[in-house]
Amino acid sequence: MIDPTTTAISVDQFIAAPPAKVWRALTEPELLARWWAPGDIAPTVGHRFHLEMPGWGSVPCQVVQVEVEARFVYTFTENWTLDWQLVAEGTGTRLFLDHSGFDLDDKRSRDAFERMGPGWRDTVLPRLAGVVTELG
Repeated sequence: MIDPTTTAISVDQFIAAPPAKVWRALTEPELLARWWAPGDIAPTVGHRFHLEMPGWGSVPCQVVQVEVEARFVYTFTENWTLDWQLVAEGTGTRLFLDHSGFDLDDKRSRDAFERMGPGWRDTVLPRLAGVVTELG
């Protein structure tokens, strides 16, 4: 049963580049820092890393699932999970993001949910697309 006080942000973004390039932007630290946040990310199940988030500080994360060029899942803070899925679409990639674990009964979590939905859609994923299309 789904807890009605916990919810997720779901976003999909078409990126005019093949999944291999999108995968690189999600999993290589130097590329991740260009579109989102610096951190020692690696696509290895069990890998623990930190993302340096403005306004949040150093956020602990852990990789929980890896399917190369198809799916990358990691925890983000103690409560949230980021689930990235890549699907080839024509000559590009349809990128699906599910950011789950928001507790709407908790003020900080609710405020983050309200800010992050538009942030992912309007700012962060378009920046990701920009970095990916710059890759040679």
